Amino acid sequence: MSQPIKIKNALISVYYKDGLAPLVKLLADQGVQLFSTGGTEQFIKDLNLPVTAVEDLTGYPSILGGRVKTLHPKVFGGILNRRGLTGDQEQIATYEIPEIDLVIVDLYPFEETVKAGGTAEEIIEKIDIGGISLIRAAAKNFNDVVIIASKNDYPTLQAQLEAQNGETTLAQRKAFAKTAFHTSSHYDTAIFNYFNQEEPIEVFKQSVTDAKTLRYGENPHQGAVFYGDLDAMFTKLNGKELSYNNLVDVDAAVALIDEFQDPTFAILKHTNACGIASRPTVKQAWIDALACDPVSAFGGVLITNVEVDLATAEEINNLFFEVLIAPSYQPEAVELFSKKKNRVILQRNNVDLSKKQFKTLLNGVIEQDKDLVIEGPEQMTTVTDKTPTAQELKDLHFANKIVKHTKSNTIVLVKDDVLIASGVGQTSRVDALRQAIEKAASFGFSVEGAAMASDAFFPFPDCVEIAADAGITAVLQPGGSIKDADSVAKANEKGIAMVTTGVRHFKH
Repeated sequence: MSQPIKIKNALISVYYKDGLAPLVKLLADQGVQLFSTGGTEQFIKDLNLPVTAVEDLTGYPSILGGRVKTLHPKVFGGILNRRGLTGDQEQIATYEIPEIDLVIVDLYPFEETVKAGGTAEEIIEKIDIGGISLIRAAAKNFNDVVIIASKNDYPTLQAQLEAQNGETTLAQRKAFAKTAFHTSSHYDTAIFNYFNQEEPIEVFKQSVTDAKTLRYGENPHQGAVFYGDLDAMFTKLNGKELSYNNLVDVDAAVALIDEFQDPTFAILKHTNACGIASRPTVKQAWIDALACDPVSAFGGVLITNVEVDLATAEEINNLFFEVLIAPSYQPEAVELFSKKKNRVILQRNNVDLSKKQFKTLLNGVIEQDKDLVIEGPEQMTTVTDKTPTAQELKDLHFANKIVKHTKSNTIVLVKDDVLIASGVGQTSRVDALRQAIEKAASFGFSVEGAAMASDAFFPFPDCVEIAADAGITAVLQPGGSIKDADSVAKANEKGIAMVTTGVRHFKH
């Protein structure tokens, strides 16, 4: 049953007035009596349309600095009364309460005030009371009332009223109610999370209003949606829409590149770095990063922390890649990349990223602090007779940055600010080391004099022995094993340097 209801009375009270005028004019043309408050009332008067002040309806002025305007039985009775219930109809007749068939209301800009750095007093005053109450009341009574809680719904309602001679159907009202409850729940989540920063209650509440349906998930048979504002994060200069796997790789690329300050280029495949180098110029950084593993680089995600010029773009253009990310590009570089329409070219914008991360797990959600710690030479404790050289310390720091962002179990080998190989996602640390050594050799790299970083301690001295026999001269590990002494003794026996950091960087 459509249960059409014609709108006779409307309450309009909004913070933002843009886009409202055409809808208000239509309501007036259709003979709807308009009730309003404050600035919205004046807005309607400025359109030369008749409007009744809510104060005249309730008999009470706006009080407490505007905190109380609409909280009155003549307003909420008009919204909440059930048209098909005799008792309700008798009561609104007794108290001369008009039936309000349409409520158009938005909410004070709480999130915007927080983001703008408002004072505590300014933020608290942006917690809407009347608006949120009106939304909930009208949405609850969607059988009889239309609720418009977002200016995005103005055109939809206007089209319906024009096509249906001022009437709405039950299905239409229920759809508006769903949107309204989304608006109110998002608003309450934002307020709660603001209050929950100090001595937080351990509950999980997130609300993201921006959503983008992706082509599919990790595989074509899986559906996927990205919730977030990608347009704030990146300006897309060329290419197709990002896929689920693209987004996962892009997230890993951004996290990795943020560890580096010198001009650096990184190439990632399946969230792991297959090439990374820091050099005085972006072009040389690209050339040396690609040399790490040109096979895995095919179809990868590329990222740099400096501008991409035309000379570098000409080098990159020889490789098939999925996504390239940089803080800026020379116009000629963008023109070159744009000759292939599917390649995604992203310009990264300056956006603060969350310090938390979470994912669904079993029948719930798991949340943790992001791993934002990285240990440099000053946090490295030499535990062997041999002390690392200045270059070895630098390479150990470089390797530690990479190992932090590589799937466990992992071993990373670095020489002169270049990744020469890594063992990724292995079930044993020995396998990870052997994989790294073999991979380095396959691409013509000598590990003689290389620095090695491990994401966790060595429970046995076997990795140290394998590394030393291969020519690796400096090793970084977090330490913490009850058998640390065995690894240290093996390092001393083999004449290599070892440092511990006291911090583990597992990445599952």
